[in-house]
Amino acid sequence: MRVSQDVLSVLDRATCEGNALSLVALGQLDRKLYTDTNKVLEAAGGKWSRKAKAHLFDGDAAEAVEPIILTGEIVSRKVEFQQFYTPPDLAERVIAAAGILPGMWVLEPSAGRGALAIPALVAGGQVDCVELNRANAEHLDEADRFDVVCCDFLTVASERQYDRVVMNPPFTRDQDIRHVEHALKFLAPGGRLVAIMSGGVLFRQGRAATFREMVAARGGTIEPLPADSFKASGTSVSTCLVTIDERGA
Repeated sequence: MRVSQDVLSVLDRATCEGNALSLVALGQLDRKLYTDTNKVLEAAGGKWSRKAKAHLFDGDAAEAVEPIILTGEIVSRKVEFQQFYTPPDLAERVIAAAGILPGMWVLEPSAGRGALAIPALVAGGQVDCVELNRANAEHLDEADRFDVVCCDFLTVASERQYDRVVMNPPFTRDQDIRHVEHALKFLAPGGRLVAIMSGGVLFRQGRAATFREMVAARGGTIEPLPADSFKASGTSVSTCLVTIDERGA
């Protein structure tokens, strides 16, 4: 069941506290919009409580609606959008957008098993990788072609500057925004960052809205990716491609 953009915007602005999701703060919704939103909430497991003036879920309300916002459709099971490996065709698109030239220093902050790091290396880049999952980090290290650090990228200090950053960070709870904002600290003057991000960056409020303003102010672009971009990785998660150049002298 596909969910309209209007309903996704309502879900994004709803108030979630524990197992309760409230629309009260949004004011009076158009009747059709409320009806459509109610259908989505009920399909996701929410039950209207007149006493609480909220839809109540068996578990955390925010966790129940987050997959819907990310995919744009009803998800009947709990899905953790922490790491979906980049399909080869999409990886090629990222590397092409990055414009990696032989000898450039390249950072992949969420390297996984090398879906972006390997084609960056093939393009002639000297690639450093950060990967939180130890098994994945050891897999990359065994290739003896990358400098691999196994840790949470958000804890890494920006001591080295890179010509290019290519990345597919985790999506939930604005993690992709936090990772990209941190990665920008690693860009050398004239450098470029290309990131696959959640499609929610295109319409969500709060931190996403501030992020869009930052990208625009830096002359960057946010481009929606086709709905089936991650089909090969087993998910219909909505995504976009973000490109930001470091213009500092």
